[in-house]
Amino acid sequence: MHSVYNDIASALNGNRSVAVVTVFSKSGSAPREEGAKMMVREDGTITGTIGGGKLEAEAIKGALELFKTGESVIAPFNLTGADAADMNMICGGSGELFLDYISADNPFNAEIYNSILDVRKKREKAWLITGIGTGDNKHKRKQQCLIKQDHTMIGEFETDREFLAKLINGPAKITIHSEARDGQRILVESIRNTSTVYIFGAGHVSQKVVPIAESVGFNTVVIDDRSDFANRERFPSSEIVLLKSFNEPLPEFPYDDDCFIVIVTRGHMYDKTVLAQVMRKPVQYLGMIGSRSKRDLLYKTLAAEKGFRDEEFARIHSPIGLAIKAESPEEIAVSIVAELIQVRAENGRCADRIK
Repeated sequence: MHSVYNDIASALNGNRSVAVVTVFSKSGSAPREEGAKMMVREDGTITGTIGGGKLEAEAIKGALELFKTGESVIAPFNLTGADAADMNMICGGSGELFLDYISADNPFNAEIYNSILDVRKKREKAWLITGIGTGDNKHKRKQQCLIKQDHTMIGEFETDREFLAKLINGPAKITIHSEARDGQRILVESIRNTSTVYIFGAGHVSQKVVPIAESVGFNTVVIDDRSDFANRERFPSSEIVLLKSFNEPLPEFPYDDDCFIVIVTRGHMYDKTVLAQVMRKPVQYLGMIGSRSKRDLLYKTLAAEKGFRDEEFARIHSPIGLAIKAESPEEIAVSIVAELIQVRAENGRCADRIK
């Protein structure tokens, strides 16, 4: 899977320094989940996203300053209600961004990020640990290392191994996490493959799909144009994207071959609108709810209107889900997630759920 890590490693291997912005902590409706990353080059171009809008623009501006100072910083953010509205979010959010300057002059950096690619390719586990000075120690030299699952360490980190073991076996075992010690803020990020499911439609089926999908290692993004349905009360652990209308162009989500799309909107016309925009996205799975007869009519219409070919329709899983004679929303949800698991396993993308 291509990721921000690929471009970081490529830049360092080419002797080019970069800045990396990571959503480190958040509360409320921040645009992306903790761990979302964006790489910023010295010319201002980026790879990845932390959600767009004002937050991303300010983050890019801050990241470019790192090329002048050569320092890494932790920056708080606070999105007002107006900021959130501009980003199609329900309410404001706050949190912290880690703006990390990664110098090509330090040979450990290329080694660390090349090792991250190797870990992800092998579906192994590792933890990226970074120490940043705080308070009177804010100018203390940044430390960074990668600890692999066999406990080998790449990079430098001046502390006792017992403390490092505590870090990777604590909350950071499965989430991004931080601790304070010796005048430092120590940031711990688990390196693991986790697929993302983009679910178009926030109705009853989606509400049943989401918790099952999350329980088996998927991240979930729920997209709808109804705030009564797409909200934190119904989807407490999902990223929520509230559209103005399904009839307008969809946001440019960071799709890749570790992403899954599930189309379960409230009507076939909306299913058609979404499908027309995501048909050629480079995702691992594309599924749409509906009977065979309605599916065939929709395909015929899209072929006439958009020029889609038979081989493009062939990649769509529709009717969605494994054929288990599901009828209720709960049963349909089980069949959908079962199909997601099957496709993920067949493509060698099993989520790395840390025991």
